[in-house]
Amino acid sequence: MDSRIPQPRHIVIIGGGVIGTTTAYYLTRHPSYMTSIHHITLLEATSIAAAASGKAGGLLGLWAYPTCLVPLSYRLHAELAAEHNGAERWGYRRLECGQLTASIRKKRPSGSAKTRKRSSVGVAKQEDGQGSPLAGEQVEWQKLPKQDEKASALLHESVLPADLDWINASLVREYAEMGLPGFTETAQVHPYQFTTSIAALAREGGAEIRVNSRVTRIGLNKSETAVSSVEYVDRGTGEAQTLEGVTDVVIAAGPWTGRLWPRTKVEGLRAHSVVFAADVSPYAVFTDISLPHDWVPAHRAARGEKRKHKGNVDPEIYARPGGEVYACGEPDSIIPLPETADQVECDESQCNDLISYIGTVSPVLGEATVAAKQACYLPRHMRFGRESAPLIGGTSVSRLWIASGHTCWGIQNGPATGKLMSEFIFEGEAKSADIAELHPGKFKV
Repeated sequence: MDSRIPQPRHIVIIGGGVIGTTTAYYLTRHPSYMTSIHHITLLEATSIAAAASGKAGGLLGLWAYPTCLVPLSYRLHAELAAEHNGAERWGYRRLECGQLTASIRKKRPSGSAKTRKRSSVGVAKQEDGQGSPLAGEQVEWQKLPKQDEKASALLHESVLPADLDWINASLVREYAEMGLPGFTETAQVHPYQFTTSIAALAREGGAEIRVNSRVTRIGLNKSETAVSSVEYVDRGTGEAQTLEGVTDVVIAAGPWTGRLWPRTKVEGLRAHSVVFAADVSPYAVFTDISLPHDWVPAHRAARGEKRKHKGNVDPEIYARPGGEVYACGEPDSIIPLPETADQVECDESQCNDLISYIGTVSPVLGEATVAAKQACYLPRHMRFGRESAPLIGGTSVSRLWIASGHTCWGIQNGPATGKLMSEFIFEGEAKSADIAELHPGKFKV
């Protein structure tokens, strides 16, 4: 058979997050794509952007990682926004980015030794002479893996910008900005709007999208050397379904990737976030907040509890267009990854902690309405007990592809991943970037 003659393909993408939808989009835009002989089916267990792709921060940065993927993806975000009016459709814009260190001063109590000094966000807890402790053990704040050492090195000392007026300047000890042209540009999208818009564009291009379709098995041929089918459950009817004649399978199931193909060792790490209803200047702010040792969030003080965290806390805060401010807290491994995204449990007390901590440095956000409290699972590729780079490329099984493990940079690196996957599938290799270091074969996947 002449290899130059286009062959029929049935490409199944598992996962309706940013990686799955951008893969579908770029497949439909590839020069080799022919609607007459190429069929693309995206299967999503719940709804499009139901997991981390709908609850992420949406930050884009040339200082993100891995460096082999970031420049291409950052450029593609700009191109997608220009082509499809991303500023209006999904809130694409450039914004400033900085990091601040703040110290919250202990308020001098008045009255007896048992007086509690209240604020809108917390209480300075005064214990009696017996020093009776509050219930619960305190833990160190666990940072999200957003900034690596290279990114931190790009920060330059500065002064707090005048228009960053939603931060209490009197509490800020240090401020550093991402201010190195060509290396530290930062932008953003609204992740839910971006992912759902890209899904709609993929559908317009010819992709079929089936939601409420939970994949249960990837079928192989008799010699188990190539994919042949995909089995899933229609959650609407409860019926088992099978797609036969499948030529390619792309597993882009985020933290559920490891459940479908255990050799990937991709798992989930829960993270909470909140969304404030507030119209503020466009900044992404990484914080390092030092609190008095006896300061307790109001919601915990009311229950006679200690603050959960000892030492400093480091929430991240991103202003968004449309009168929103997104903030994320620390990750945790308390609750295992559920079967589907609509079963993710949100610990409201963690969200309330986050709101209280942010309120100490931002009176504006401290008084703002909280529009959402939410949680999701970040997809992590784990090797030898440590987080590794994402997996992008083919596996030991012919035409089985992996695109997963992007941790907190999935939105940033989604377009590049999708474009490169389209090149792998239609051209047999990645053409737009050298991502050999991310190949699943390195880990015998």
